[in-house]
Amino acid sequence: MTESLKRSRQSYWRRILGDTLVRWGARLGLIWVGLLALVAVFAPFVATSIPLLVSRKGVISSPVLHYLTPLDAVLLCLFLSVIILWWLPLGPGKKLLILIGIGLVSSIVAIEWVEPPRLIIYEQYRAAEKAGDYDWVLKAPIPWSPTDYLRDFGDTGLEGPLEDDQRAHWFGTEQNGADVLSRMIHASRIALGIGFVATGIAMLLGVIIGGLMGYFSGVVDMIGMRLVEIFEAVPTLFLLLTFVAFFGRSLYIMMVIIGITSWPGYARYVRAEFLRLRQQDFVQAAVASGLPLTSILFRHMLPNGMGPVLVAASFGVASAILAEATLSFLGLGLVGDPSWGEMLNQAVQSSSFNWWMAAFPGGAIFLTVFAYNLIGEALRDAIDPYLGKAG
Repeated sequence: MTESLKRSRQSYWRRILGDTLVRWGARLGLIWVGLLALVAVFAPFVATSIPLLVSRKGVISSPVLHYLTPLDAVLLCLFLSVIILWWLPLGPGKKLLILIGIGLVSSIVAIEWVEPPRLIIYEQYRAAEKAGDYDWVLKAPIPWSPTDYLRDFGDTGLEGPLEDDQRAHWFGTEQNGADVLSRMIHASRIALGIGFVATGIAMLLGVIIGGLMGYFSGVVDMIGMRLVEIFEAVPTLFLLLTFVAFFGRSLYIMMVIIGITSWPGYARYVRAEFLRLRQQDFVQAAVASGLPLTSILFRHMLPNGMGPVLVAASFGVASAILAEATLSFLGLGLVGDPSWGEMLNQAVQSSSFNWWMAAFPGGAIFLTVFAYNLIGEALRDAIDPYLGKAG
């Protein structure tokens, strides 16, 4: 069987995926994003001051499990669900619906049943270990929590990597004495979360509005384009600053604002694709068969017009991460929660340059945004046949 015949028998999306993964840029980008996702899911077990396992008088227990939050439980449940669904012989649409359902159910159950202690005293475990209360202790690979300010060690603050002989901080400490590497690991949750959720909101709005504009055209298209132009004129950063000033700092508000100000780009792509597809024979056949509008738009037309939208989505995730990092860098990000932008802001303190606070968080932002751009470039080259022939 020739190579061309094999490719012709493959589905469109399987062929696009294969052409994307051939490129080294996409592979490197996916490896980095996958590594971040793994670190974000298992952050409570990778970087924490609470022992993973302890043995006291022959009784083995896991203290870290008592401090898991509802978010930790939901992420672990979704991770296991993704692994199971990957091997099930179901279509991508069904898998996505099942995953959304599992996420909703697990969120409700976790909020109702998972209730960690509000006060966490990290020093008690170090004191118990020094006193010899434990037979043995299994610690995390990074034995520091992001909010453990090491009060039992005395005066702590900004320290460079491996400056202190009593404790090993591979990436140094921030201004309050917390471990930088631990905060970066936990901050990956915010970076990935705001990127995916904000982009998901933008894609949902853009696909619906752009699909209606492209299919009906005429008056609907004209009204939709005026709406697109209005939202494109709204500056996202200034709108974020305004909402933070009036309603306080909230990750969910950031996600919603970035999402509702980013949908016009997706709407333009979907509109253009639907204007091209609505005259195709398979669409006319679906209309002649009397299928409902939702089936025509989202079951027959949308799968054939999602290519450019997915390319834009990869760049949209990077833009959302940059917007959150910028807000945190300006000191208007989340309070208490670690953020790459907030740590980058501490690179210059008291007229001194703290290189580790610039190199490591700044490097994480650069690599993450660069990875999504590599994925987007590879997707664009795989979808565009002219670029594919040129490569």
